[in-house]
Amino acid sequence: MGKPLSERDNFIHLTIALIFLLFSIALADQFASAAAQFIVQAVTLVTLAVAVWSIHSKRSWYRTRLGFIAAIFIVAVLGVFLNKTGLHYAYLIIMLVFFSLTAGLAARQVLFTGAIDQNKILGAICIYILLGLIWAVVYLLIAQMIPNAFNGQTAVPWYENFADFVYFSFVSLTTLGFGDISPAVPVTRFLVYMEAVVGQFYIAILVASLVGVRVSSMQQEKS
Repeated sequence: MGKPLSERDNFIHLTIALIFLLFSIALADQFASAAAQFIVQAVTLVTLAVAVWSIHSKRSWYRTRLGFIAAIFIVAVLGVFLNKTGLHYAYLIIMLVFFSLTAGLAARQVLFTGAIDQNKILGAICIYILLGLIWAVVYLLIAQMIPNAFNGQTAVPWYENFADFVYFSFVSLTTLGFGDISPAVPVTRFLVYMEAVVGQFYIAILVASLVGVRVSSMQQEKS
């Protein structure tokens, strides 16, 4: 994959991967078939693994070009297989666990390793994006279990609603609240307002604190 990633530059790659994921989800939903979503998810999941997980294991096989392509193929085939066999819940749970563990590893690196630098501030932003994706997968799981859990959504296979719930999750996380999709049952209402609370406190406390510490350290270096 070229130059090995380290804890000094891995979040730059992770930021690019997450932005690519969000943009590709929209493109796949707009122009491509539903199967394209599995390819988009596979590319991004493997990229996330390289950006965050592989710095904890320098000999990871998927760090090579051939391994990267093979990993994408395996993840895409796994997603299609689980969906075709009716095990779509399993695939969503795998995605949820992976996003959660990736966010946890990223948070550990941002909060508990060394001084605050540009890479760690990008890491804090990546965690924020991962929070939106985690909630989106939770909403998808609930929508599969409770068909009338959300207003503005119909009961279709989860991958057909994936882009809509990613959109809804980030609208809730940032408290924009356009209202085209809304929670219809008590459980989803609870999750939506908790996401809004977490989103606001995260930006106000963690990211602002990291930026403040970084600015203070830069001023001390100049003085």
